[in-house]
Amino acid sequence: MVKEHITLGQFLKNTNITSSGGEAKNYLINNLVLVNGEKEERRGRKLYPGDQVTIDSQIYLIT
Repeated sequence: MVKEHITLGQFLKNTNITSSGGEAKNYLINNLVLVNGEKEERRGRKLYPGDQVTIDSQIYLIT
């Protein structure tokens, strides 16, 4: 069984934080982004339902 996922880069685009993959890469290098409480800089990081992404004190729950 394969769980549905989205990449961190796709998440940043879908939430209008960035507009492209290249912009997402730079954003992750220059800004603190936490996935489940840990710093993340990989735009290809897979996010699954239940994961928590924190950006600028805003918490997003992946559903």
